[in-house]
Amino acid sequence: MDVIIQDIGFIIGTTLMYSTPLIFTSLGGVITERSGVVNIGLEGMMYFGAFAGAAAAYFFQDPWLGLLCAALGGAFWGLIHAIACVSFAAEQIVSGIAINFLGAGSALFISRILFDGATQTLTVVDKIPQPLNFLFGEGKLFPSSGFMDLVFNRFATVYIAFAMVFIVWFVLYKTKTGMRVRAVGENPEAANTLGISVVKIRYGAVIMSGFFAGLGGAAMSIAVVSRFSNTLISGHGFIALAAMIFGKWKPQGALVACLLFGAAKGFEIYLGAKGVPVASDVLAMLPYVITIVVLVGIVGKTVPPAAIGKIFEKGGH
Repeated sequence: MDVIIQDIGFIIGTTLMYSTPLIFTSLGGVITERSGVVNIGLEGMMYFGAFAGAAAAYFFQDPWLGLLCAALGGAFWGLIHAIACVSFAAEQIVSGIAINFLGAGSALFISRILFDGATQTLTVVDKIPQPLNFLFGEGKLFPSSGFMDLVFNRFATVYIAFAMVFIVWFVLYKTKTGMRVRAVGENPEAANTLGISVVKIRYGAVIMSGFFAGLGGAAMSIAVVSRFSNTLISGHGFIALAAMIFGKWKPQGALVACLLFGAAKGFEIYLGAKGVPVASDVLAMLPYVITIVVLVGIVGKTVPPAAIGKIFEKGGH
């Protein structure tokens, strides 16, 4: 029985750890698409954030500074996407695809300059801390490697991500700013007639989507692992995008979806650790297969913001 409880604790803990980057990034998607701007560039923003976070944490020996640099790096690409889509009325899907290439390409380019031609950073000495670590271990409140340790002794990014779900929900649904974001996403022309600046709202929302995607990348590179590599993100931005859709463009819905996809990763790692006779490549496919199945299952069952993807021109008809 103890072994079963430990195994369950391991799966839950791993689920939380791998869900965290997705939670941050999907929240970014919720914010921007609630304002009416499609952002499929989350993958590129997340990719750049993972690099910027790991590189800054390595050079400055401060994981918190790395987290900040990752968020700012993602926000930069959010700004580029906003300039293209809001100011120049570019096709949002095309701009997002370009951001995916540019975010990843620039990260690898800078990595080669800073790390002697390598497409990965050197190991980060200090990872994001585990704030509850003092409660676990010999002679402490809870034993190490027990159920409580496996589930609750997580990196600080896990707790921050869950807190951000509540904060984003509160801002979107309980504040004037959130009401304006949602109004712009539903009917920008009507919002404009009420004196709401559609351009400013959309700029802020898209930049914030990059900010959160950058945090998601750093949650992977300086928490889950201790460095950036060119295969670290590998579609996580697209999974976060799927989680946002599955969650019906709501923070709490996106959270549930991210936990589902994180659980798939948790089972993959658990089965691999137990030596289950299944090819590792097949196990690695599990989160992506679940993503496809979920998206196929919800087609036609979700309703996005009414003005999503539509270009707004002040004074236009």
